[in-house]
Amino acid sequence: MPDTTTTERFGDFVSLERAGRLVTVTYDRGDGLNALSIRGMTELRDVARALADDDSSSIIVLTGTSVFSAGADLKDPDRKGRDEMTLLQQRSAVRLGPDMCQAWADLEQVTIAAIEGFCIGGGLALVASCDHRVCSDTAEFRLPEVPLGMNMSWRSVPRLVALMGPSRAKQLIMLGRKLNAQTALDWGLVDEIAASGKTLTAATRLARDYAALPPIALRMTKQAIDTAAQPLAFATSYMDRDQFLLASQSNDQAEAIRAFLEKRTPDFSGD
Repeated sequence: MPDTTTTERFGDFVSLERAGRLVTVTYDRGDGLNALSIRGMTELRDVARALADDDSSSIIVLTGTSVFSAGADLKDPDRKGRDEMTLLQQRSAVRLGPDMCQAWADLEQVTIAAIEGFCIGGGLALVASCDHRVCSDTAEFRLPEVPLGMNMSWRSVPRLVALMGPSRAKQLIMLGRKLNAQTALDWGLVDEIAASGKTLTAATRLARDYAALPPIALRMTKQAIDTAAQPLAFATSYMDRDQFLLASQSNDQAEAIRAFLEKRTPDFSGD
């Protein structure tokens, strides 16, 4: 008999569909951009933490809508002005992104991201926290943080280096290279390309291969592989939110934003 499928809401933007040992998590802001708002990231963090205690699942597919995510929601009304915060409050506020990504990275179930359209900034950091990535042939990947005067944080650097190697990771992270689907596949960022609109189908096909395996052996082996691949991940990334606070308060970061808005070449001073 086929698995019975059930669906449930997990907050305003996240829904779950269950079919046997497979769980599909869908993030949908309903705005065509799937930007990462405070509420959206909180729900994505909390659903991963809830699934960590779910022994009935072996595989989790994370997907968006026609766009996986265009990155941080800079117009989010829940973002309190930094000038109103103490430094301690600022440090706490920037925990959400790395905590969200870490919650997904910590899952013992195998995780697959199904990516349509844009996957920018924090969206790319999130899918790097998953075990596999299936993207559409029209997908686009980019990390704009360093060109905008910030460091790449959310503990994503060791994950990206493990996937692509240091040379290609430098081009993606430091130069802000825009990667199309084929380049992302060639560089090791994604595992498979599907036709536009078919990434969830392709990801589910891979997911069912994992779901058929013995659950205990599956979980233990995933942990062993992850530990072998990234033994120093925490040691090399635990300070990146403090580095973000430092970089985001620099004059160069402010100049980068001004130049971007004014469509001109920035004039950096190293200050």
